[in-house]
Amino acid sequence: MKMQAEVIREGELEKRSDSLFQLWKKKLVVLTKDSLSLFPDGHKRAKGKELGFGSILKVDCVERTGKYIYFTIVTKDRKEIDFRCPDQSCWNASITMALIDFQNKRAIQDFKSRQELEQAAGAQERRLARAP
Repeated sequence: MKMQAEVIREGELEKRSDSLFQLWKKKLVVLTKDSLSLFPDGHKRAKGKELGFGSILKVDCVERTGKYIYFTIVTKDRKEIDFRCPDQSCWNASITMALIDFQNKRAIQDFKSRQELEQAAGAQERRLARAP
């Protein structure tokens, strides 16, 4: 059973569709410490799309107009997903900060894992060196 992640922020964002006309569609967005989930038509009951932070490279192309902030999420496979939000909502900043926090925690975990492996390998070498 999957545990419910702590919600950092929940609200509405507009996503540009991949269709020929590239229309802006409103999505209910749930930001957690591990992912950004998008739900169609503002209902969490519907099947949502989850963008795990492990698959996101960066938040890019922030542009302000009078009414909106436009930004792009770039995935590790170089797919670009365009969003816009009302100027004062700062969704781009919330997503960026959560992504940076995730990436920092992942880097610390990776460092500690490498350190533990190196210590274990060093201990093994010392044991072998002492063996008759």
